[in-house]
Amino acid sequence: HVQLVESGGGSVQAGGSLRLSCVASGYTSISYCMGWLRQAPGKEREGVAWIDKDGRTQYAASVEGRFTISRDNNVNALYLQMDSLKPEDTAIYYCAADVWMASLALGKATYRGQGTQVTVS
Repeated sequence: HVQLVESGGGSVQAGGSLRLSCVASGYTSISYCMGWLRQAPGKEREGVAWIDKDGRTQYAASVEGRFTISRDNNVNALYLQMDSLKPEDTAIYYCAADVWMASLALGKATYRGQGTQVTVS
């Protein structure tokens, strides 16, 4: 049974930082590309940042230069360091895994966690 569990969300003022974490269980994360998706109220889910099994990263244009994604395959963990947060970053953030990077870029994933709320005011 695959599980992705996020932590680290919360409320922060504009310009602040948050670090999201995700722990995967039930499969070997190195087999998958992993990423972070988000969904704001009234909007479609979108890809935020994604990383392949070799550590190559890509970001949505809206977060490029402010967010950093990383993974630790030894402990099946995924992270998202979010700096210079803006009110438009407010959303539920989901940890996700898929065979294809392209799926994550489109906001889709085979596996997805329950999400963690990030609110920027």
